[in-house]
Amino acid sequence: QMQLVESGGGLVQAGGSLRLSCAASGRTFSTYGMGWFRQGPGKEREFVASINGGDTSTRYADSVKGRFTISRDNAKNTVYLQMDSLKPEDTAVYYCARAAGYYTTTSQSTYDYWGQGTQVTVSS
Repeated sequence: QMQLVESGGGLVQAGGSLRLSCAASGRTFSTYGMGWFRQGPGKEREFVASINGGDTSTRYADSVKGRFTISRDNAKNTVYLQMDSLKPEDTAVYYCARAAGYYTTTSQSTYDYWGQGTQVTVSS
């Protein structure tokens, strides 16, 4: 079993920044890829970013590329999402998730553990 706890959400003005954190339990954190997803009001949950286990290979949704940065600290069992130049359309509940293996995909079905989510609201 793995537990994932997100933090760092909040209210920010457009153009501002937030840093989300996701703390994971367990001793095998570095062997799994991690991802961030989000669900905006009235929308389906969508992929945001992911990072492979151990190394720093990353991927991003086109909508956040160049503005968001995913990173991980395996010593702290934590994955981060730095969000800069935020836009009102980034408003959503953000979820972190553990991939079923070392490598990640953009598909939610390949992630087996999910956090409860943290709300991010960007005002215009």
